[in-house]
Amino acid sequence: MGNKLAVTGNQAVAEAMRQINPDVCAAYPITPQTEIMQRFSSFVADGKVETELVTVESEHSAMSACIGASAAGGRVMTATSSQGLALMWEMLYIASGMRLPIVMPLVNRALSAPINIHGDHSDGMGARDSGWIQLYSENAQEAYDNLIQAVRIAEHEEVRLPATVCMDGFIISHSIESMEFLPDDAVRDFIGEFKPLHPLLDVDNPVTYGPLVLPNYYMEFKRAQHEAIGAAKEVTLEVAREFERISGRSYGLFEDYRLDDAELALVLLNSAAGTAKDVVDAYREKGLKVGLLKPRLFRPFPYDEVADALSAAKVIAVLDRADSFGGFGPMYMEIASAMMTKGLRPLMINKIYGLGGRDFMPEHAGAVIEELRETLDTGRVKVPKEYIGVRE
Repeated sequence: MGNKLAVTGNQAVAEAMRQINPDVCAAYPITPQTEIMQRFSSFVADGKVETELVTVESEHSAMSACIGASAAGGRVMTATSSQGLALMWEMLYIASGMRLPIVMPLVNRALSAPINIHGDHSDGMGARDSGWIQLYSENAQEAYDNLIQAVRIAEHEEVRLPATVCMDGFIISHSIESMEFLPDDAVRDFIGEFKPLHPLLDVDNPVTYGPLVLPNYYMEFKRAQHEAIGAAKEVTLEVAREFERISGRSYGLFEDYRLDDAELALVLLNSAAGTAKDVVDAYREKGLKVGLLKPRLFRPFPYDEVADALSAAKVIAVLDRADSFGGFGPMYMEIASAMMTKGLRPLMINKIYGLGGRDFMPEHAGAVIEELRETLDTGRVKVPKEYIGVRE
């Protein structure tokens, strides 16, 4: 095992990037991601990595540089947040459509307007249909571990798609916690040497990237993407099993917490799940059968496995740290789809929480559990969707 240190989430991710030692990294600062690129640029300046650091004028340019470097045959990374991800929008689809295994930490932050620099999931959820694999992280340890695993997942020959590793802005990115780093050689051996597929710089085997494709073939390209990201589910589990052997830490598609016999269930992403677990424990001590599901792999979404994990639940509350204006929250829609396609019909409620970094407190989790209990008793959902922790 490696060293145990007290670090911020951004430090943990920058350290993982140092150990990965990508061929090319495009850098542009944006709060609360800036520290990742700042620290990594220091590694470049000090000769601790062999990375070609490309400083660019915008996030759109950052992803453009990554696309070019990846197509040329390099292992490539960058990092961003919020409006930075939004400015990359055009290029996100190009990266996935070209099947380029770029890996990008995303420090989740609210989208403007109004301007807000704190953490919610509106950026990541906005990009959920761009063809990128998405992994979410409860804490700095998970962000570090997920980033190392994301390299293997993205570069797998059956996948070859870009991947983003998400963690909550400020809550995780700037908070200090105790975690364990793996030895450098263990990370290098785990990720292995990058093997480019059809690189542009292979002049003996010329290829074309980004061609014009008309209706006669465009759908075949999109189906191939669909099949590749579907393969990422099993690859994620395969990589997690290998990672457990070198780290002792176990990961799956999600974490199911006290769900085996749970009649009431909460679904939360990232840091809020840690807060809710303590509240679940307190209600379990009172005899209430309540559990929690914390998704890790959001794209591709593991519908069958999630439905099986929640199959005992009679009432489910899905808490979204992002809204879909005019509709239910994005996570709610995934969970509802998972249950319906399995023929399961639990009562479900959707809570929007924590937007713009608003704190998610234990009393919020407790209030939701109380509402779940009332819903179970009455057999009726009072309000299908509402904001919690908001001023009236």
